[in-house]
Amino acid sequence: MKKIILFTLLTIVHFPTFSQTTLLKNINGYTLNKTGDLIQFSAMQFTDDKIDQLFTSDDKLPMQDVQEIDGHGKTLLPGLIDAHGHVLAYGLSLMQVNLNNVLSEQEAVQLAINFRKKNKNGQWLLGRGWNQVLWEGQQYPAAISLDEYFKNTPVWFSRIDGHAGWANSKAMELAGIDHTSVSPNGGEIVKDKQGKPTGIFIDNATSLITDNIPMVTPKEMKEVLVNALNELAKVGLTSVHDAGISNANITAYKALALEDNMPIRVNGMIYVDDKNLQDLLKQGHFKSPDDKFIINSVKISADGALGSRGASLIEDYSDLSNHKGLLLYNEKTLASLIQTVMMAGFQVNTHAIGDNANKLVLDLYQQYIKSSKTKNMRHRIEHSQILRLKDIPRFNELGVIASMQATHATSDKNMAQDRLGEERILGAYAWKKLIKANAIIAGGSDFPIESTNPFFGLHASVTRQDHQNKPSLGWFPEESMSIKEAFKTFTVNAAYAAHQEDIIGTLAKDKKADFIIIDQDIFNIQSSETWKTKVLQTWVGGKQLIIND
Repeated sequence: MKKIILFTLLTIVHFPTFSQTTLLKNINGYTLNKTGDLIQFSAMQFTDDKIDQLFTSDDKLPMQDVQEIDGHGKTLLPGLIDAHGHVLAYGLSLMQVNLNNVLSEQEAVQLAINFRKKNKNGQWLLGRGWNQVLWEGQQYPAAISLDEYFKNTPVWFSRIDGHAGWANSKAMELAGIDHTSVSPNGGEIVKDKQGKPTGIFIDNATSLITDNIPMVTPKEMKEVLVNALNELAKVGLTSVHDAGISNANITAYKALALEDNMPIRVNGMIYVDDKNLQDLLKQGHFKSPDDKFIINSVKISADGALGSRGASLIEDYSDLSNHKGLLLYNEKTLASLIQTVMMAGFQVNTHAIGDNANKLVLDLYQQYIKSSKTKNMRHRIEHSQILRLKDIPRFNELGVIASMQATHATSDKNMAQDRLGEERILGAYAWKKLIKANAIIAGGSDFPIESTNPFFGLHASVTRQDHQNKPSLGWFPEESMSIKEAFKTFTVNAAYAAHQEDIIGTLAKDKKADFIIIDQDIFNIQSSETWKTKVLQTWVGGKQLIIND
């Protein structure tokens, strides 16, 4: 006799583990097949954490004793994968001042005042998300505007891109920063005309402040990670690539995996500057028995971000003469890091935004992929944001994956051409050019810099518009993806970028039962509506996370 379970929406619950075969029927299912074609199915059977079979409407459903679930015709997709995010930072951001989309320095200060009134316990006041490009005058904020209200509380607010920060005088006092302080290599302490630090720190200079912020305890870290992963599940993510994690963070993930307490999958990239790097490389790749946590890569950052003019360009910024941005390591050091990681048998995932940084990384990859014989490791460039047109074919030639974030384009459209000019912009956020050159694009968001919601990324990929449908035709619409191409970046391509395409990214026999159920058919709606998609259910390894509507 079959058990009938109705489609329900409740709070998140982890069902108990026992061997069981489930038939999910009456669904509008989509997945990509081995040849990359989009196929549809109406039912799916899985046992424990693996898929047994997909059924079309013409197939006869099995009659054996199975748990049967009616999907009520809702759309089902493979679980979406974010190929570039920062889980701990996201989890911590949920406990900090949210400065996303504030329209002035004064508004940011007021939000900080309001937050502090309700959260008085922290030694520091932390926040993130400000973006001076949205403000009238587009000038960096200053410590003095915080000092009036936070004389004795150190304040640190990260910029939207994470590559700059805003400190008050108390934070600078604790860090020993004054007019005599010298900017470190790959960073800048911004000073006024009198040589006094303004409170803005860029790229490598940010650590002068952040090194003084108390670390979270191991117990707190685990709690923050679990909360973050549950929040990611709510938006339809079943896996995320955590870009640059410390040894402490790795230890926390391993403990959570051992406790069977990881809601979704994590592909961790070791942070190259971790003091335990050599020991971590010697330990080799890691994979938990249930594939919830894996490590096979190392994250390196070559340059800064475009918004703070830290991205390393070949020629001057179009809106700032005599300034080309910053390389975070000199070429010799960067080469040594890439060579060391490749020779250890790990995938190298290097952050590169400016055209100079991308060219340099491609040059070094070309040299060391050959000498280390590691083309099969599928090395990546994180962001691949601004490229010389002649560098675009090199991705496919070298087997290098372009790990890109579509919402960066729609967030940056108001300033990118000012920074780059009319010629360089043609190689920026150049998704279609890369696809035509047979490059593999792995889709992500770079949360918490951008929203965690992957449907925002799918929408940006297809429309090149913001949520107000601007620009009307899309920003450089010739670089738009089709919905199938965009879907591929957040599924099989992202899985491939983690060496996991055999277990996740598509729905097929013997693959993991990672899938989501959503409220609309993204392949049969106006593309402008894609970002409004709501996730009804998220399943990971055959276990259901039931989500509030």
